[in-house]
Amino acid sequence: MPEAVTAVDAVVFDYGGVLTGPVSHSIAAWLEADGIEPASFSRALKAWLSRDAESGTPIHRLETGELAVEEFNALFAAELSTVDGRPVDPVGVLDRLFAGMRPDPAMFALAGELREHGIRVALLSNSWGNTYPRERIDALFDPVVVSGEVGLRKPLAPIYRHTLARLGLPADRVLFIDDAEPNVLGARAVGMRALLHTDPDTTRAALADLVPGLSRRP
Repeated sequence: MPEAVTAVDAVVFDYGGVLTGPVSHSIAAWLEADGIEPASFSRALKAWLSRDAESGTPIHRLETGELAVEEFNALFAAELSTVDGRPVDPVGVLDRLFAGMRPDPAMFALAGELREHGIRVALLSNSWGNTYPRERIDALFDPVVVSGEVGLRKPLAPIYRHTLARLGLPADRVLFIDDAEPNVLGARAVGMRALLHTDPDTTRAALADLVPGLSRRP
């Protein structure tokens, strides 16, 4: 029998919400702990992530490293309100927002198994001033592309092309995994395969269809 051919040569993972538990869980815990009015958070997020405001919103400038975390925190806190009318403390806002985000052992294990099957694994993440477990990530993923370090951001095409260039692979041989649909669509727009992550089991099953020998169960 002819040797099986893998359908992809590399898998590129997002970080927050893919290699970690859901970011929404960390956000919900922060909203409750700080007494933030959820509607004020939703309004700020919607305005600053709007496709109609692709150039220059605080989030976009934070993601590309143009805006310092401390400056973003001050702008962000000013947009938020609390349930009891207190002002929001701007110091460490993003630290508190991401405090509940933890690496997902199942997804790190999946990335390791892909490597064992000869599939290259890479990371592509939009940074919000959050810290990464760099020693662990650098040992497993190559390349590691963080938006604030390269001055580019998802879902715009240049950051995907930059990642492909670092991999040295054609777009149709690379699968990108993200938990945000706009980022998935951005990857597809440059010719990459892309998968919307919802949970580790579903993502593993999808990868098992592309990588011969990969188990559907951890």
